[in-house]
Amino acid sequence: MTAIEALAQQLEALANEAGQAVSDAATPAALEAARVKYLGGKSEILRVLKQLPSFPAEERAAVGKLANDFKRTLENAFALRRAALAEASDSAAVDLTLPGSATPQGRLHPITRTIDAILSLFVPLGFEIIEGPEMELEHYNFDALNIPREHPSREAFDTFFVDRPSPEPKKGRLVLRSHTSPVQVRVMERRKPPLRIIVPGKVYRPDPLDPSHSFMFHQIEGLMVDEQTSFADLKGVLEQFVRALFGPKTVTRFRPHFFPFTEPSAEVDIACASCSGKGCPTCGRKGWLEIMGCGMVHPNVFKAVGYDPRRAQGFAFGMGVERIAMLTYGISDIRLFFENDLRFLEQF
Repeated sequence: MTAIEALAQQLEALANEAGQAVSDAATPAALEAARVKYLGGKSEILRVLKQLPSFPAEERAAVGKLANDFKRTLENAFALRRAALAEASDSAAVDLTLPGSATPQGRLHPITRTIDAILSLFVPLGFEIIEGPEMELEHYNFDALNIPREHPSREAFDTFFVDRPSPEPKKGRLVLRSHTSPVQVRVMERRKPPLRIIVPGKVYRPDPLDPSHSFMFHQIEGLMVDEQTSFADLKGVLEQFVRALFGPKTVTRFRPHFFPFTEPSAEVDIACASCSGKGCPTCGRKGWLEIMGCGMVHPNVFKAVGYDPRRAQGFAFGMGVERIAMLTYGISDIRLFFENDLRFLEQF
């Protein structure tokens, strides 16, 4: 028997012994002890590799191959056993007889749902969704919208003024916008008619917190401008919107009103669905529910943005999202939207 054949028999016996040790290892610690014994720094395989220089040069390649094959076989065996022990440990940690635990499902906030519903009705009519800054300049929040300096809404008890330097002092102080109308001005400054935009966003007013008021709420503003837009177009668009949102049989009415940035102006009411316009506690015995304001864009607003009021015609409208959501879902207190009470939010 040659030296190589004797070595092959020795490695084969060692491999059988090591394989049995791997199979018998019932814990990761026992498996690691077997690995150290057969593949560690004082293992039999290293003793063989240290004898490699004593073999004739023409036999060294064959001896090295035998040793490497032995080492590779054992390493694979240890890796498979290690994975099997880990899987068994994981399975033991899970009691498959216990009932499963449901993963909580998220959902959209009722305000977000209402905004999405409103926007989805105006986009098919050609309105483009535009957003703007919540921290605004007086010029955009008031001046360009034909709101004079003596108007009560410009007092500190009706507007949040920001205590920091204005980036454009000539355009007034910084405020938290009190409506989304400033976005109309910004868009008209950059673009010429025809325009159809719908503007959602947060607005801020220092109102006392009560069932119908909040210092922060959401508005959606709409604007349509070209050379022939009329009040009839305004009525047609809003009546289609109201019937799509509240039902095809919803009755609307337009009441004359005043807004500085539109002329003529109107409030839009819908017949109370609870009493069909007869009067009940829901509508305050009036039979009608106010949902938004609207009107034809004032010529002074067109002048402020560089439009010729003799050629440009347009209408604007604005609604409070919380008001629409309260009517849609039958909610009587606006504060419920912002208290983050899961007992309330999980209903939607």
